[in-house]
Formats: sequence, C-alpha cells, structure tokens
Amino acid sequence: MRNAFAVRCERLSKRYGDVTAVDRLSLTVRRGECFGLLGPNGAGKTTTIEILEGLLTPDEGEVEVLGLRWPTDAPELRQRLGIQLQETRLAEKLTVEETLRLFRAFYHRGRAVDELLRLVELDGKRASWVGTLSGGQRQRLAVACALAGAPDLLFLDEPTTGLDPQSRRQLWGVLERFRAGGGTVVLTTHYMDEAEALCDRVAVVDGGRVIALGTPQELIETLGQRKAVTRHGTLEDVFMTLTGRHLRDD
Repeated sequence: MRNAFAVRCERLSKRYGDVTAVDRLSLTVRRGECFGLLGPNGAGKTTTIEILEGLLTPDEGEVEVLGLRWPTDAPELRQRLGIQLQETRLAEKLTVEETLRLFRAFYHRGRAVDELLRLVELDGKRASWVGTLSGGQRQRLAVACALAGAPDLLFLDEPTTGLDPQSRRQLWGVLERFRAGGGTVVLTTHYMDEAEALCDRVAVVDGGRVIALGTPQELIETLGQRKAVTRHGTLEDVFMTLTGRHLRDD
C-alpha cells in the first residue's frame, strides 16, 4: 500500500553533463523506520537525498514523499519535513535560543523552544552564541532546527561526521527519541556502527544505483565476510565486498 511509505522513488536519474550522479534508482522508505543510504563519496547519496528533499529536480523518474509530490505539494511538504544538510550554516551572532525561535517561526505547528532545548540536551547553552558552540553542540542544534516544525519525516545528511564518540552517541539518542514518537528518518552516513545501531534497513549505493538493500543483519549474514578472530562479519565487510573501496575514498 502506498500510504505505508514515507518515501517512494522509481527509476530516479540525475545527470550533470556527461556525469550520471543518480542512475535509475528506485527505493521505498516505510513510515516509522530509520532508513540509511550508504556508499563511497561520489556514489550519489547526497544527490538522491537532495532530490527527495525537493532541493534538486530529477531528470527522470517519480518521487513521492509522504504521499505528496514536488513541486505540486511543496508548501505542505515544507511544513512536514525536517532537513539537516551536510553543512548547516547557522548565524554565529545569534544565541541558541534565538536560533531555535527563528526556525520555529517558519512552521505553522511545532515544538516549543524549551522542549527542543531539552530534546537535544542544550538547556545549559540557551544564552550562548552559536559561534561559541563545539562541533557536537552545533550538530545537535542543527538537528533541533530540523525538528522545530515537529516533522513527520527527518532527512539527515552525514549528521555525525567529525564528531567525537560522546557527541555521536548523544545525537543517536536524539534520533531514537524522535523515532519513539513515531517519526521517520532517512540518513546518509559513513559510519557502519551508526548504520547498524540506528537503521532498520540500509541501501548500499554505488554509481548512482542501489546495489544492495536489506536490514543490516540480513546484509551481514549474506554478504559480510567472516573474520578469523571475531567469527562474524560487519556492515563494513558488506560494503567492501560490494564496492571494493573504503568508505572515505574519493
């Protein structure tokens, strides 16, 4: 049933001159799940997610988000989506509270600023300028801005890149609380432990196409090479089996 899907795209393509960034890609994301897009740099992950977010127009294919379509239903979709870009730039001379009040003003409905501060554990930084925040605090603030409108669907593009382990785990907790409230998450990540911990299903993308799809455990059991010491494979083994490249290769 279509209404069971938060995202549905079929034969999606996007080209830049002679370069095909997305090549007839098809996938679905079920409502209430956390869905991960994995792949090397240049695989087409960010282009795909930006098409789903309505930031790019595909050359071919169909996209349906929350049962709606870009650009016909753009005003409603913008009210129901939360988006954290790969590099979210926030005004450094605003305080954390001012930043959240600004983003909250964009939406007809949403969470109270106090609730957002508690959700991302930034209560103590309410009056701090954005420019004084650590990397992890900025990332949590960017996610709080994406959550300001109480979205049904949250898009996150590499949300924890460059963060220390404690900051990553704090952000994982934010996403788990959002999921517990019935939200749907689509994220890209370079961290295999993150995908295993958060994602119900993952799609491995390379060359603009989905080359493997399933739960992390399914992919590990079918494609992960067993290790001599640990006796079990990992999602990173799956990736290497499928693409033959490390995730951070250019």
